Amino acid sequence: MIKMLFYFFAAVAILSGAYMVLTRNLLYAGFALLLTLLSVAAIYVLLFADFVAVTQLMVYVGGVLVLILFGIMLSSRVHDKSVMSENVNKGWGITISLLTLIGLCYTIWQTKFASLPWLQAASTDMLGAQKSTVQGIGIKLMTDFVLPFEIASLLLLIALIGAAYIATDKQEV
Repeated sequence: MIKMLFYFFAAVAILSGAYMVLTRNLLYAGFALLLTLLSVAAIYVLLFADFVAVTQLMVYVGGVLVLILFGIMLSSRVHDKSVMSENVNKGWGITISLLTLIGLCYTIWQTKFASLPWLQAASTDMLGAQKSTVQGIGIKLMTDFVLPFEIASLLLLIALIGAAYIATDKQEV
């Protein structure tokens, strides 16, 4: 059952990602991005990565995508022209995508997954040891990695202040 759900959400993510890239309407591309990000979050849930799934939902779906959609909807008519993307040079995009797919498939094909020690240990006890990863990540963030966590928060604060300064109207008084 989990395997079928995984394949379903993987197919949804791939199809909506392809639609997002190939459509000319930016609003439809934004909604396809929403579907892609939700599918990836569902895959994280199926892989028992609950912290990553919640982070995916909160940061990407809740923050970034909402900003993109509001930006598209608020500026959909610029000088009476609808905002549409230009599909320029599809050939290079398809070629690079196919080469990347071939490289990834080759890498997966050459990897000996059965010999990985963590996979051998996990195959003996399928779901018995699965528990939430949030508590462990929280303890690590507030003990071992508190300095990098605080430095990252200060850098993000500086970036926000800089963005607010750049966005202000600089009229001379």
